[in-house]
Amino acid sequence: MRDYSHESLSHDPIHGYITFVARAGLPAGEVAEEDLIDHPWVQRLRQIHQLQTAWWVYPTAEHMRFQHVLGAMHLASVVVHEWYDSLAQVCRNVPSRAYVESLVRLAALLHDVGHGPFGHFFDDHYLDQFGITHEDIGAVIIQRELGELIRGVRRNPNGKLGPLEQLEPAQIAWLIRRPREGDADDQPDWLRKLRALFSGIYTVDNMDFVLRDAYMSGYSIRAFDVARLIHYSFFTPSGLTVHVRGLPTLINFIETRANLFRTIYFHRTVRALDVALEELFPETMRLMFPGNPLEHLDAYLRLTESSFLVDVQRWADDPDPARRELGRQWNDILQRRVRWKMACERTIHFHSPHAERLSIFSEPELVTRRVRERLPDDIRDIPLRVDVAKHYHRPSGRLPAGGQNFVLDPAIGEPRELNDLELFRALPTSFLIFRIYARTHEYDEILNRALNAVLGEVTDAKTNM
Repeated sequence: MRDYSHESLSHDPIHGYITFVARAGLPAGEVAEEDLIDHPWVQRLRQIHQLQTAWWVYPTAEHMRFQHVLGAMHLASVVVHEWYDSLAQVCRNVPSRAYVESLVRLAALLHDVGHGPFGHFFDDHYLDQFGITHEDIGAVIIQRELGELIRGVRRNPNGKLGPLEQLEPAQIAWLIRRPREGDADDQPDWLRKLRALFSGIYTVDNMDFVLRDAYMSGYSIRAFDVARLIHYSFFTPSGLTVHVRGLPTLINFIETRANLFRTIYFHRTVRALDVALEELFPETMRLMFPGNPLEHLDAYLRLTESSFLVDVQRWADDPDPARRELGRQWNDILQRRVRWKMACERTIHFHSPHAERLSIFSEPELVTRRVRERLPDDIRDIPLRVDVAKHYHRPSGRLPAGGQNFVLDPAIGEPRELNDLELFRALPTSFLIFRIYARTHEYDEILNRALNAVLGEVTDAKTNM
């Protein structure tokens, strides 16, 4: 009979009931999953939007990263239930099912713990100067701030760890970081294979956010068939593998994810807000935060979107002129007075990893300069901003140290890598949305004509080569 005394439920619109281990009634010294869920580092995610700026455009997409990590934790249990037996068959010395499930549940719960305000935008426009990402920060938080709690977790809703088993925070920190060239390849084979649950074409992270973002934005109430994709997946000696019968579902997932990028994450007004934030962010962060978050973790714990937006609103009345001007500009954003208007856009699909680099759009400054040269003299110097939004459907090469996915066709007998173009001939490798923004829509027609002229010259040049 199931013991309900140590568990609690959280109701979720995507997955239904999400079960987690509650602290009530646990033996002395044992840490509950609830202790980690309620920890300030995880509760902080209640104050960071899942969609970094899209919530300003899609009124219902107000969900936070906290809901997402709970959903990813739930999916971690679902996939371990389906895939553990195949993992144990192809790897030696695999820990118990309970250990593996707890390990991936906590990795899913904590995979976003290092995020700053505005999510990936913060990585690109602040963390990049220090050569780190939110994953690097998350790995430090997991080991330094949460390590003791993690080692004290002894069970998940579906089982208890073995008497000699203890969760290792370093393994969780390794799982959540994206594979990189040069990574030390000294992890056990079973752990390297589990990395595909967090880095690959379909993961507990992106399967949840595709379902959640589609639902919360109103794009779709059931974006793809997650149950079928999980059912037809398993581990082989090569790694995480999808049976050929599940391939159409995987392709549908990839297409749906790409459509979310086109329609939501890369929406013209969302990107206009990003362009406006780019102009304000460097000076704002210089005044707001002391430096590298890894050197100021206590301050970083208190840095959320909530604290950020409250602070910049107050600057509008600050006696310091620099803060006051920044506060005024932030208030424009908060009141959706978007200063950049999309004048023209082009979407380009690439069917090989090298095609994008050979495209004129790989040099947006060159495109902008040529467009300006074709404008009438009296408007040649008007303010313009160029935005290039890129999305990759799948990895263009083999991922190091785990994270790669495979497909098994019984007629062939051996798993094949999923980045094979033959398997995905129905999908491009990537797409790019190129946009030019101006301060008003007054010159949209002229800018479109100029961009068409530039693109026409490029096409003619290629034809005559």
